[in-house]
Amino acid sequence: MFWVYVLLSLRYSRSYVGQTEDFEARLAQHQAGRVKSTKQWTPWEVLHLESYLTRSEAMKREKWFKSRAGRLFIRRLIEGKQK
Repeated sequence: MFWVYVLLSLRYSRSYVGQTEDFEARLAQHQAGRVKSTKQWTPWEVLHLESYLTRSEAMKREKWFKSRAGRLFIRRLIEGKQK
């Protein structure tokens, strides 16, 4: 199983999209500041999580989240959370 996830920084208005095979371990790495691209914005909360059978599917979805349409989707998730 492969996971695509969207994290939201609890202190800053910043999101992060990633994909992994071991979500719990990867989340722990983000929270511990062991991921170069996310360590300065810790702590993180899981905003969205999806599972896929293959890495290829997960990578396609991750790429979509990083597109204009995907960023708009994430923005709407954040706005819905703030209400």
